[in-house]
Amino acid sequence: MPVIYLVRHGQASYGASDYDVLSDLGRRQAEVVGAELARRGPRSPLVVCGTLRRQHDTAEILMKAAGLPGRPRTDARWNEYDHTDLVDRYGTASDRSSAEPHGFQVLLDHALRAWIEEGDGWRRFAAGAAAALDALAADLGPGRDAIVVTSGGVLAALCAGLLSAPAEGVVALNRVAVNAAITTLAVGGSGTSLLSFNDHAHFSGERRALLTYR
Repeated sequence: MPVIYLVRHGQASYGASDYDVLSDLGRRQAEVVGAELARRGPRSPLVVCGTLRRQHDTAEILMKAAGLPGRPRTDARWNEYDHTDLVDRYGTASDRSSAEPHGFQVLLDHALRAWIEEGDGWRRFAAGAAAALDALAADLGPGRDAIVVTSGGVLAALCAGLLSAPAEGVVALNRVAVNAAITTLAVGGSGTSLLSFNDHAHFSGERRALLTYR
């Protein structure tokens, strides 16, 4: 039974002029999750990522740390939604003035919920993520696993879909996604099933300082 490891990218550069760049901490997170995946021993893994820089760089660092050859395959359907655009669309000017991460998360929760309830844009985004997952699962034969580097919104969309969760479930999953955490899926005859969500035990103990959400 093929296993798919979905990895959220390492910490990006929140508050910087270019968010889509891994921070130094994010690069370290990518190394650690690569070592953790190597410990789990995925079988001849196919490595895939979105086209965003933070996703692609995480994948390359992860592969090096895990001792995996080659380069990741890219698929834009694994890309994140534009979170700043959502806040711009569904927030007020005074709301957007807060640069504090927790405050921004509250704004993002509101914007994501509104986007989901609005309908079409969210459905297209979630359908694209589901199609990417289906295509990947179809590429995996017996004895081959996959590692995908993606983002929190994609993870929330896929896991909510697998669990038939409502909009509040999507927002709740998105809110707690840890940078470089691992979500594990199993591909079987009856479809793809969620085995674990947001596993970040590799950031516990002496590595607890590496644990970030944004």
